[in-house]
Amino acid sequence: MAMQFYASPEQVQRDRSEYARKGIARGRSAVVLTYEGGILLVAENITTLRKISEIYDKIGFAAVGRYNEFESLRRAGVRMADLNGYSYDRRDVTGRGLANAFTQTLGAIFSETQKPYEVEVCIAQVGASPEADELYRITYDGSVMDEPGFMAMGGQAEAISGVLRDEHDTAADLQTALVLAAKALGSVGGENGQTRTLAAKQLEVAVLDRRRKGRTFRRITGDTLTTLLGHGAVPESELGETDAAPPNPAEDKPTVSAAPVADAGKIPDDPAEPADDTNGDGS
Repeated sequence: MAMQFYASPEQVQRDRSEYARKGIARGRSAVVLTYEGGILLVAENITTLRKISEIYDKIGFAAVGRYNEFESLRRAGVRMADLNGYSYDRRDVTGRGLANAFTQTLGAIFSETQKPYEVEVCIAQVGASPEADELYRITYDGSVMDEPGFMAMGGQAEAISGVLRDEHDTAADLQTALVLAAKALGSVGGENGQTRTLAAKQLEVAVLDRRRKGRTFRRITGDTLTTLLGHGAVPESELGETDAAPPNPAEDKPTVSAAPVADAGKIPDDPAEPADDTNGDGS
């Protein structure tokens, strides 16, 4: 009879935690911080797979780790937010509620499945003032923490957080906050411990703009991002737009079918088939 090896629950949990932490540490980092005009989300990302996204009107999402895993969490969060907003009221959708849902999901996966998710997530909700902003960190095991003003995620989060802790200012403008975020991300990962200067093409940047009504999420890309990183001022009107903005109404769009209409008096060959003068839906 084969001997079965025994592992204590504590050892299993430690092994899972170590596995998840190593997976997260292999990825690039992301930072989220408040500033005078809202919440800034910045991730080091050279791919087109987004680490930063919109969840709902005033709620943003940032994550590091395995893309397929945190993308499934994001999609579930969007569905939950849309359902609650439609069923009750848009004001009933809160960052705290989404953070609690993510916590329960990740906690169940960590405890009940063989492999934990290798992800770390931030749920950010912009308020009327920097003091009312909310940042929630959700880790691979379902732990949730309320972060005051700024947070860093990824393999070298402690070193990045040290830079943010020394220089973060909630009264700073967008350009100052973005330069600080890029500096913090570039403070790690260089050869022989040297700092790096990150270019616009290496960063994914978005804001939750507290001055906007409705959907506050806006991406910052292209020349606008390059100008801000170069210490230049950018007019408010030139900042990016929301994700999946509604399309403009099409002009001269036909409102009736272009299919030919048969003679109204023709009788169908089969009584079970609709008459030829209908569109198949009784109209």
